[in-house]
Amino acid sequence: MKTLLLGANGQLGRSLIEDGGLAARGELVAASRDGRRYDNLHIETADLSAPDSLSDLLNRVRPDVIVNAAAYTAVDRAEQEEALATRVNGEAVGALGRWAAAHGTLVIHYSTDYVFDGTATAPYPVDAPTAPLGAYGRSKLAGERALRDSGATHFIFRTAWVYAPHGHNFLRTMLRVGAERDELRVVADQLGAPTSTALIVAGTLAALDAWQTADAGQRRAVVGTHHLVASGHTSWHGFAGAIFAGAVERGLIARAPHVAAIDTSDYPTPAQRPAWSVLDNAGFQRSFGYALGDWQTGLNDVLDALSRQRA
Repeated sequence: MKTLLLGANGQLGRSLIEDGGLAARGELVAASRDGRRYDNLHIETADLSAPDSLSDLLNRVRPDVIVNAAAYTAVDRAEQEEALATRVNGEAVGALGRWAAAHGTLVIHYSTDYVFDGTATAPYPVDAPTAPLGAYGRSKLAGERALRDSGATHFIFRTAWVYAPHGHNFLRTMLRVGAERDELRVVADQLGAPTSTALIVAGTLAALDAWQTADAGQRRAVVGTHHLVASGHTSWHGFAGAIFAGAVERGLIARAPHVAAIDTSDYPTPAQRPAWSVLDNAGFQRSFGYALGDWQTGLNDVLDALSRQRA
């Protein structure tokens, strides 16, 4: 099996490489926008802002599986750059899908809770009506639709509140500013399931393994859209408090700052965020026989990893 991984330098792309699971299942070809990996290794170049350029790479690599971990993720900036966000998150995904459909290639693509409007009060099922609040969500929904319309065999894994021991994310921001300040103000009226890239990687590999061993009928039953998120939920305020408690316990910071709870209205941003980002992950667990653990477990694992890095 030859796998082409797009977005090698993002949080998830890097985790997919460092985990080693994709490489252990066959040949892994990684690609980034500038042709360099996070450790400065030369890799393939894939610029999703130029969708028409992707066919040259695909024709040369001829992958059996395309894992698309590349995305435009600047949620606020997307309000001014919706055309660019849509090219990367929408049109490029359609181009990948059309090539895959013509060559019998499986596409694994990652989407987001932002395709929903956040007005629910129970976890969103996969087939819940979509209604993005902003440009980023619209661009990701465009990618979902383009991939489905392409006719490619695919998995769309929606996830949310993603973080890792590396990259730019809420956890790393909290550890940095928490070490500098005595008090922080964090939104408490947005709810979701913090999901580590390690969980997304493990879930992706479980789905890929199930796919490879399934017969044609079983494959038809599991393809499509799934919610790949941690179980349980909390607020950004609750997540911050848990981060600081775990970081102090492990000696990552000397003391925990006071975390004041604020409303979304107290922290205006260019893009409107969904208030309820809890996704129902039961279907994923049933389809692939893989348990998606609680968000606190993932947090502890990431804090442990950061602690080992410091040792």
